[in-house]
Amino acid sequence: MAAAAGGAPRALSQREQDIQMMLAADVQLGTKNCDFQMERYVFKRRSDGIFIINLGKTWEKLELAARVIVAIENPQDIIVQSARPYGQRAVLKFAQYTGAHAIAGRHTPGTFTNQLQTSFSEPRLLILTDPRTDHQPIKESALGNIPTIAFCDTDSPMRYVDIGIPANNKGKQSIGCLFWLLARMVLQMRGTILPGHKWDVMVDLFFYRDPEEAKELEEEEAPVAPDYAAVADYGAPTTDTWGNDQWGAGEAPAAALPAAPVGTEWGTAPAPVAAEGWDPAAVPPPAAAPAAAPTGWDEGSAPAPTGWQ
Repeated sequence: MAAAAGGAPRALSQREQDIQMMLAADVQLGTKNCDFQMERYVFKRRSDGIFIINLGKTWEKLELAARVIVAIENPQDIIVQSARPYGQRAVLKFAQYTGAHAIAGRHTPGTFTNQLQTSFSEPRLLILTDPRTDHQPIKESALGNIPTIAFCDTDSPMRYVDIGIPANNKGKQSIGCLFWLLARMVLQMRGTILPGHKWDVMVDLFFYRDPEEAKELEEEEAPVAPDYAAVADYGAPTTDTWGNDQWGAGEAPAAALPAAPVGTEWGTAPAPVAAEGWDPAAVPPPAAAPAAAPTGWDEGSAPAPTGWQ
């Protein structure tokens, strides 16, 4: 109490820090319409008609969803799905850090019901970004008795949704912040993140990135290739850089080689010039074959006396 009275800043709890982050990401902003099942999560309505979501209940529902996720032994039995482009990057990052299976993009009808499909799967839990956009997997999960967790806006239909997390599911910062908070809570409950320690993964990794903006950033960060044509060292020297003191100043330059006569054929060798010292070499006479040494087996030769006759 004395420290508080003295004006020292009070350390925020984990819940207060999370609510501050959600306020910065506009998680509390709803729509101008409100479903009758979402009225319990509405804090008030602004003058322009937009409903404001109670972030305290949002945080409690995030914690409840994290407990349900941790209760499943095999994380591969959890499917995280988002058909919206704003939630696809967040879904992939959530699956990367929690070990779940991600489906980013359009849902193939029959994935949870048609056993003849190659992509058929029977998950134990389904996590969705928007119940209105992802209506097909919600219907299939209801047929297969699969529990469903979904981020619900004020105008989202709540049918077949078991755990609805009230939040803004239309903004890219809001969706990324919600999946980051949910992934961090899951890792904290599993013991991967020690209590009292911050998660070293930035929330920016869960945000949607426009492909054109990402390409411009990559081009700006790419190193510029040096222009070798503008460097003077690699060009041809304009003056003689060798100097005359090395090779002798009085040495005469070599005479230019005579040009080949026009009209000669390639098969005939040009005659050498005698004036420059290139006299034609005389053809050597053919060498006589050396006489063969007698071997003693030639015809008509008498054998040498051996002394045994």
